[in-house]
Amino acid sequence: MRRSLTEILLFVAIVTPGIAFAQSSSVESKKLPTSFLKKVVPRTARAGDSIAAFGRTKGNAGTAKNAATSGLPGVDSVQNWSDQFVTPGFDSNGSPQSVWPYTMVGTLPESGENTNIQAPIVPVSLDLLGPDGKVAVYNGQPLTFSDSPGLVKTLVNSPIFQPYTYSAGTGQFNDQLMRAQFWDRIHHSEQDQSGDDNSEEGWHILLRPSVKTTRRMQIPFGFWFFFVDPNGNPVAAAIDENTFGNLLFPTTIPVDNTTPIGAAEIAGDITTRDISTFFFNNVYLYSNGDITQCCILGYHTYDFEPGDKNNGNRERRYVLNYSSWITNGLFFFGFEDITATSHEMSETFDNPFGINATPWWESVDPFLGSGLCQNNLENGDVIEVLTANPVYASALQGRTYHPQNVALFSWFAFQSPSHARHGAYSFPDETTLTSLSPNNLLPGCKPAP
Repeated sequence: MRRSLTEILLFVAIVTPGIAFAQSSSVESKKLPTSFLKKVVPRTARAGDSIAAFGRTKGNAGTAKNAATSGLPGVDSVQNWSDQFVTPGFDSNGSPQSVWPYTMVGTLPESGENTNIQAPIVPVSLDLLGPDGKVAVYNGQPLTFSDSPGLVKTLVNSPIFQPYTYSAGTGQFNDQLMRAQFWDRIHHSEQDQSGDDNSEEGWHILLRPSVKTTRRMQIPFGFWFFFVDPNGNPVAAAIDENTFGNLLFPTTIPVDNTTPIGAAEIAGDITTRDISTFFFNNVYLYSNGDITQCCILGYHTYDFEPGDKNNGNRERRYVLNYSSWITNGLFFFGFEDITATSHEMSETFDNPFGINATPWWESVDPFLGSGLCQNNLENGDVIEVLTANPVYASALQGRTYHPQNVALFSWFAFQSPSHARHGAYSFPDETTLTSLSPNNLLPGCKPAP
């Protein structure tokens, strides 16, 4: 989705400094108009956000140390493979580093093997509680945000899980992303070479979605806001990120069933071999207890649980994401419907355990001048800060979806020219990234002397 310069300048004009909100004990005091969302820059969670500490910090994830093609040893989790690339750069401490190990979902591209991964979808119904501890009511409507069966079906029917034709071929979004970025490493059939990449030959990583039992979360008063449309109808909720994390993830070992993730694990709805989605309906997060620091739309991680004799005492990693459905038109820059879910799924494929370090890279929006400086293989973060072309409109089964454009592996590995199909640095829109970040950067993206 491309934005005109006029639209971008309009956005700059309406973005205002943070607004102070007085604390009050009434439900009415937590109401905000949906126009508020036009004044924020939506994004997903990043490594520095508090929410990133939940789940995996119960264990000791560490960082990738070795390049073992069979994946991480001693871990019971989704099928994965490991490798490394070589390029000069600096680590988080500013020390020179040239070898960068990474681990991704599936099997080694040269294997030619197809991987089928179960992808449970756990709908989560969210209640906002009033000062009396009961579900709050506004304008005669309970403040409950639920995923209807129709909404979940719409997600299942989206390009994340259904075949769609891209310039790289036909298939699920993340399967085609992986094939595009490792195009130089996989065997190609005649169909591949002609561009008809929908055969079962070669290397594919396919998600098998299934809808599981709906779980419930209840957010105490004082840790939420809600947004209403011009007719006074509640359409979205914003939750304090730490409160949200504490209520979503199990905090005890062994796990109990008091949280949606814990309950799903105990019921067997999700397993360590899956990529699971905890799916919300217009539920966003704000940081540092400040609603003006809204809105986080999703994040990916894993829940750590200890192993036992039944799995060879290997630590268990339940790879998962929280992501929200986004009603179209709420945000300015085209983040709609499945944008958050596609972002988190793509980053899960490229960085399932959050340990893939890269040289420092910088992504700067040419219009606003703002951007990101990071040193990890988070392919959605690179582009979500770009105002001109963050999403890729995809018409499928009578609906237009908006998955996010993402950066390809060659962009992080500073490969010039790119080793990806068509020499691209981004997918699906190959024109979104046309050049690399400045390279050999020190922490904070400062140029090396």
